[in-house]
Amino acid sequence: MTSYIIKLQAKRTERGATAVEYGLMVALIALVIIGAVTLLGNNISGIFNGAATTI
Repeated sequence: MTSYIIKLQAKRTERGATAVEYGLMVALIALVIIGAVTLLGNNISGIFNGAATTI
């Protein structure tokens, strides 16, 4: 019975750890996407403004 309780507690901690890990990965991916959109958005905006000025 004791070994069953220990196994059950180990599964609970693993589930909590994986949820935290997934949360951290989602946050990191969101930061990368925000950074990429910000950098590319400014560059593309400059290109379009240059083309509009030329026309």
